[in-house]
Amino acid sequence: MIRLVTFNVRHGRGDDGRVDAARLGAALAALDPDVVALQEVDRAQDRSERADLLGAVEEAIGARETRFVPTLTGQVGLARHVRTSAESADVQKVSSLLRTWSGRRRARGDEADGPSYGIALLSRHPVSAWRRLRLPTVTPYLVGLQLGPDEPRAALAAVVETPDGPLTVVGTHLSSWGRWNRAQLWSLRRHLRAAPRPLVLLGDLNIRGALASRITGWRELVHVPTYPAARPFLQIDHVLADGDVDAAGPARALDLGLSDHRAVVVDVTLGRRP
Repeated sequence: MIRLVTFNVRHGRGDDGRVDAARLGAALAALDPDVVALQEVDRAQDRSERADLLGAVEEAIGARETRFVPTLTGQVGLARHVRTSAESADVQKVSSLLRTWSGRRRARGDEADGPSYGIALLSRHPVSAWRRLRLPTVTPYLVGLQLGPDEPRAALAAVVETPDGPLTVVGTHLSSWGRWNRAQLWSLRRHLRAAPRPLVLLGDLNIRGALASRITGWRELVHVPTYPAARPFLQIDHVLADGDVDAAGPARALDLGLSDHRAVVVDVTLGRRP
């Protein structure tokens, strides 16, 4: 049995407004996952106090393999500052916003250093192959400069060598724009046509309920609301399965107090489908 977790971490900021990488790591370690897919991961970002979110999770869960794929480089959000007056607050906010917007760029996906933001996969088991996939983008870019509100999107696939056999695990975070997240999911399905089976797709797809399963033709393993965390009424976080893999029991969506999404936990078994 393999335990999968997918979690949109909202750049590590908890319900109390604090960023605490160790707290994030401990919360995920308590779930005892074999593979974790993370979305909205900050690296060296001022807004998350330059906390090493991915390193903390990697150490806490005992990950043997970890890969981060940035979708944006540069500072992607406003840092929190202490301000002395309402006037200076407004001035500083506008100035910071302009610097941030002009400084953020679409990532190539393989940047090793500097501030960035993206998705990640972590595994306690060996990974025999990695593949990075770029998805269609809503917002146009001119010489790398973002000309609209939506961020670039990507997916990360890993062939995980589990004790029960190889499992292709794909993590992604799709657009919140309805027409485009469907197009991105179609594109991802095409990219993965030749990927080894069994396969699971994990992540915040920003697609409600059963529609993601209908688009891909893959089985949905999550049947509980995941968003917003405090009182969820929408399921936009998914685990989709294709091939000889199935849920060993009902998926759980847990409020960890660390995001506006719930963390989704599902145990799967391989090679037991008729």
